[in-house]
Amino acid sequence: MIGQLRGLILAKHPPMLVLDVQGVGYEVEAPMSTFYDLPAVGEQAILFTHLSVREDAHVLYGFVREGDRGLFRSLLKVSGVGGKMALAILSGLSAEDFTRCVQAGDIATLTRVPGVGKKTAERLVIEMRDRLQPLAGGGAATPGGAAGAAADNPQTEAVSALVSLGYKPADAARMIKTAASGDESMNSEQMIRAALKAVAAKG
Repeated sequence: MIGQLRGLILAKHPPMLVLDVQGVGYEVEAPMSTFYDLPAVGEQAILFTHLSVREDAHVLYGFVREGDRGLFRSLLKVSGVGGKMALAILSGLSAEDFTRCVQAGDIATLTRVPGVGKKTAERLVIEMRDRLQPLAGGGAATPGGAAGAAADNPQTEAVSALVSLGYKPADAARMIKTAASGDESMNSEQMIRAALKAVAAKG
């Protein structure tokens, strides 16, 4: 089991990044909450990791907070929740917001996460209530500052990231267009953050 990686960030294409660890490039999938706290490409980062072994692939997931990795692992134990959906949940809701949703039985907010239907949201509320207490606090983020290194086309990269998280292409494009609102200074991660916040605020 690979539990932690320390290395230089070679590339960031949400939800995937490449980390150079002593000459070996590890492809790591991560929630947007991790991308928000990563340093720029070329700088060093430390990630808590979870290795998922499937018949068709070995997938490595990374998190800047150990608590986020713990929440991710707990989500995987919920019936019907896989790695992609767990990443989408952690991208659309902070650990604190997710905890509030579960404790309050807020099905409506949970179903705004792509791929989470009413039945899955109900299972999340029922099965996660007893698991959330040990996850409180989340742990500190890895030092490194704000995310950097904007892509050649930040809007295109932002749309691609939302599609990878489960949003339909047309919906993703509309969300990013609204989030950007003519502000050409925003990088892809800022657009994604604004778009996901807008979705979470609806209702």
